[in-house]
Amino acid sequence: MPALGTLAAALELELKGDPDYEIRSLATLESATAHDLSFVSEKKHLTKLNKTLAGAVILHPDWSDRWPGNALLSEAPYITYAKASVLFDNHPLASGCVDSRAFVADGVVLGTGVTIDAGACVEPGVSLGDRVWIGAGAYIGHDTVIGNDTVVKPGAVICHAVTIGERCMIHPNATIGADGFGFAPGPDGWVKIEQLASVVLGNDVQIGANSTIDRGALEDTVVEDGAIIDNLVQIGHGARVGSRTAIAAQAGISGSTHIGARCIIAGQVGMAGHLTIADDVHIGGQGRVASSVTEAGHYSSGTPIQPLRAWLRSASRFTQLDHMARRIAELEKLAGLDKKGGDSA
Repeated sequence: MPALGTLAAALELELKGDPDYEIRSLATLESATAHDLSFVSEKKHLTKLNKTLAGAVILHPDWSDRWPGNALLSEAPYITYAKASVLFDNHPLASGCVDSRAFVADGVVLGTGVTIDAGACVEPGVSLGDRVWIGAGAYIGHDTVIGNDTVVKPGAVICHAVTIGERCMIHPNATIGADGFGFAPGPDGWVKIEQLASVVLGNDVQIGANSTIDRGALEDTVVEDGAIIDNLVQIGHGARVGSRTAIAAQAGISGSTHIGARCIIAGQVGMAGHLTIADDVHIGGQGRVASSVTEAGHYSSGTPIQPLRAWLRSASRFTQLDHMARRIAELEKLAGLDKKGGDSA
């Protein structure tokens, strides 16, 4: 178990307290015990320090007088917590071996230290960079290229000719490169449009569990460097996600929509196709995006929660909006006529 002084050195932080104090794990302020390290990320949470049992706390230097115990002083406590979590990572380690129960086709290019776990399937033409880890039961399709230090978790499916950069994380049961939803209406039903392009993921991309990124019809679907995508997200064919953009769970991005850099797309946002979203746009939860967003900023839509009776009244009035708008227009017209004709009194 690391001593507090060792943690301070690893995180390059000033230590207030006992450098030999043993830290066993990370914990919230509410659940922490005597050998846990916790953190305060916002000033409004400082009152919780009065009740915590944490052995040490990550704090902003300006707040150090609010805590008499051991502290790691950080200008950005939440980022420090994120970095500390890596030091306590409890995920299993890669074996660096190809399991005898995996299928690896002849001619597959394997970098140094590659791990391929039991039940995985790696098809012909694949190239895996150094220290790539293919989890149990994952599928890597023909001619796919995966960069150094990327992890494909168990059950994920990477379809043919996909390109994935370095240090990416593809979580369980994600599907990258399935056919986009392309069909032409014909007299005898729908005619399938073959999806001839692929998917390109940049470096340091995270794809959440059960998310899907469809391959393009004629142009690749692209997720740029540092983008993070939550679980249960759908990205349609030919879409582009800009660098360091974050997309939360259950969002749906229709085909050929281009999202800029550093955007935040909250949960259950729905975007129509062929739109352009500028850089640094933040769209709130359940936002319905039907037209392009050309300026940075925060945008919201949807109906906020109300008590049932109030919502029923609002819903009833919503159906009357068109009639009310016409009446208002008529009243404005009459008021305008009165103004022209003088006072009617």
